Amino acid sequence: MTRTVVALVPARAGSQRVPGKNVLPLAGHPLIAYSIAAARESGIFTDVLVSTDSAEIAEVARRYGATVPALRPSGLASATSPDVAWVLHAMQGRDEDAFAILRPTSPFRSGATIRRAWERFVALGERADSIRAVELVKQHPGKMWVLEGDTMRPLLDQGAGEVPYHSTQYAALPPTHVQNSSLEIAWRRVLDGPRPSIAGERVAPFLTEGLEGFSIDYPEDVERAERLAAQLPEILEAIR
Repeated sequence: MTRTVVALVPARAGSQRVPGKNVLPLAGHPLIAYSIAAARESGIFTDVLVSTDSAEIAEVARRYGATVPALRPSGLASATSPDVAWVLHAMQGRDEDAFAILRPTSPFRSGATIRRAWERFVALGERADSIRAVELVKQHPGKMWVLEGDTMRPLLDQGAGEVPYHSTQYAALPPTHVQNSSLEIAWRRVLDGPRPSIAGERVAPFLTEGLEGFSIDYPEDVERAERLAAQLPEILEAIR
């Protein structure tokens, strides 16, 4: 059975760590253009919707080929607003079987990346409610601590007699993955019922490769992204 999916690109105006992040210039194009281009290049979406509370961002999004049906209400666009709230707003009146969240902070996730994730998700069928991009952690939680007054305790509890994670080499620690902002895809059903979510109960992993999971979250990431974009002409080609 053919399944339909819509792309949702969240782009609120009030970024705190990197002001104006979603329209920040990257190799001559606003950051949001890369996610819109990748979504269109993938060829799997019925539409590419941008959810924003900003008329400026909406204009940029439309210029690069996205749909902005209505501005997001300010109550759904604060730094603490849950994702499920704006997703429910964006999905009103739509009948796709699934939705994908493509955050503008990941400019090097390509159309091929999105197709690979969608094919994996469809193949899982009813075994997963959603799929989420992850990568191996660089800072392992086994070496993290919680401060308690003058001392601290390990974040992760362990059984008595075991070698503490904080005194174990990284290669001997249990492999642990962390989510990145590359993509999330979920069946529409996770939005139904008294406790809607964007993930459901059964979340499958999508392992990103190379720069697919790179995210612009801090000012220092912007300079690195510029250097990387200069080495990736195919990323720019998708926008033209």
